[in-house]
Amino acid sequence: MTGPGVAWPRRAGQLELRPPTRVDLDGVLSWRNRPEVTRWLLRTTVEPEAFAKAWLDAVEDPDQHAVVAVLDGRVVATGSLDVHDGMGQFDGDVWRRSEGLLGYLVDPAYAGRGFATDIAGALLDLAFHELGLHRVTAGCFADNHASWRVMEKLGMRREQHGVRDSWHAELGWVDGYTYAILAEEWASPGA
Repeated sequence: MTGPGVAWPRRAGQLELRPPTRVDLDGVLSWRNRPEVTRWLLRTTVEPEAFAKAWLDAVEDPDQHAVVAVLDGRVVATGSLDVHDGMGQFDGDVWRRSEGLLGYLVDPAYAGRGFATDIAGALLDLAFHELGLHRVTAGCFADNHASWRVMEKLGMRREQHGVRDSWHAELGWVDGYTYAILAEEWASPGA
């Protein structure tokens, strides 16, 4: 349900974050498969029905926090925080459901306005202050400057630079980055 006990909608700067509806996802699909959007995604074009089903199914999954970002009644971006087990020895279970994987995507008509940073910041607040996660990671192609700048702006650290570890349909083997932040390192923007 985008998380049991998680209150929606919530603010992220000028945006309202909330679980998606089918109508919202139809709006997202109006820009999601455009080349300027898919250029830096691992999953390039998506089949509309499968895409909508996956997002709507996520609304009912307590470990998936899939949201749309709304500005003046229009869906301008999406965000996600997927909770999963960390790595740990089987003696104890403190590592279970201790990590999150962060994602965000902005309609190109609204790019460059700080919305990805606002969405990611709100989801990091959710991860650490409400869900009690220990660590959150995110990844991107190294050439996706806009994405890694968002992560760095929020205090995430580059933990991995994979040399030619990522396949890109147009560019071939390219470098990839993985970023992370721990709960004790997170300070909400403006705090």
